[in-house]
Amino acid sequence: MIEQYRLSIATRGRGTYEITDAVQQRVCQSAIVTGLCHVFVHHTSASLLLCENADPSVRHDLEHFLARLAPDGDPVYTHAAEGPDDMPAHLRAILTKMDLTLPISDGRCALGTWQGVYLYEHRTGAQRRRLTLPLNGV
Repeated sequence: MIEQYRLSIATRGRGTYEITDAVQQRVCQSAIVTGLCHVFVHHTSASLLLCENADPSVRHDLEHFLARLAPDGDPVYTHAAEGPDDMPAHLRAILTKMDLTLPISDGRCALGTWQGVYLYEHRTGAQRRRLTLPLNGV
């Protein structure tokens, strides 16, 4: 059986937004008990993380790490059509991931104790992000 859901997430700018409950809700409302939940973000300047959800300093440190790897406004970038955060947002998305695949067990995403699913917004301004969740299983 295959089911598919969509999510729309409003962001307030760069940062991580926990979407674990929204993903779990879609899985729980499906008829799938065992299978896979694929999460895909339809943007080139946002990504998805499966990350520590108990201590926000992990995501804070990740942001500082990526800021060193892909700083805003670096003069080496030629792509800056939408401002100084444009190319860094693309680089951050490439370095992280635009999709995740999660196991479904007993009608729920089988996440580890300290794992959460996050949308990672890489642009500095507010955005609306579109996600698709195909579920496959029995």
